[in-house]
Amino acid sequence: MINPLPRLPDFEFVKLKTLESTLQFLTENSEAARPYLGGTDLFVAMRDRRAHPKFLVSLSHLEGFKTLSFESKMGLNVGAAVNLNQLIASKEIQTHYPVLGLAARHVGGYQLRNRATLVGNLCNASPCGDTIGPSILYQGKAIIVGPTGMRTVALNDFFIGPGKTALSIGEIVTSIYFPLPPAQQKGTYLCIGRNKLADLAAVAVTVLAHPDDALPSGFRFRIALSAVAPTVIIVEEVQALLADQPISESSFEDAAEIARQSCKPINDIRASESYRRDMVYTLTLRALQQTWKACQP
Repeated sequence: MINPLPRLPDFEFVKLKTLESTLQFLTENSEAARPYLGGTDLFVAMRDRRAHPKFLVSLSHLEGFKTLSFESKMGLNVGAAVNLNQLIASKEIQTHYPVLGLAARHVGGYQLRNRATLVGNLCNASPCGDTIGPSILYQGKAIIVGPTGMRTVALNDFFIGPGKTALSIGEIVTSIYFPLPPAQQKGTYLCIGRNKLADLAAVAVTVLAHPDDALPSGFRFRIALSAVAPTVIIVEEVQALLADQPISESSFEDAAEIARQSCKPINDIRASESYRRDMVYTLTLRALQQTWKACQP
């Protein structure tokens, strides 16, 4: 009988002293080496023989990678090795970026989140990644280092396709930077899967909103749809609609319908295409209603 869950293939664990030597090793062994943080996605891919690295190169011990820092005038910087439970427990996250913490709670179970990291979840670039939508809407930026030096890429431009990012050979993400959110911003993250515990999202919707007196509606909304296209969809048409019209139940229903038409879902083991479309409408409407209620005095 064939074992449906075979053991991990053989690999070498590499732990170098400096960032420079780590980048050099990754560059020189680009076909055989993979950066390693928590391994929660990578080990599953290796077990299922979807990934075949010869070397796992440790990053978590490198200087600054475990740092989570906040400055009141600048924003938040999340080091690559900060795990999701640390992120959720952070007072800065709870105060200024609560929807990111809410989404992070949907990643696996508590034990897995002791290993999983925000950077790892983003770099995995799964269309159903829970933290991707909130991270984009909070205008996150990936701080990247590689053989040619350092660069910054807005997360809205970071994701190219399922499992594909803007990282080049030898590059790694050292941290994610989030600017300070607008005053009085509120939001929510809603998702649905096959069960309530530790399942990947079949559909997920993130909504953020804040007052903006320059708009006819008086509020600016941002909406992201996850798990219903190769990459997260930022629904610009909905954002324009809710900026230009008075906020009402009717405008929310119109916005939810636009979101339903904007998605590009597939049929897979977790949900059908038609079910995903219907849930985009339902979750978008519910997220808009909940966010609007939170915005009221």
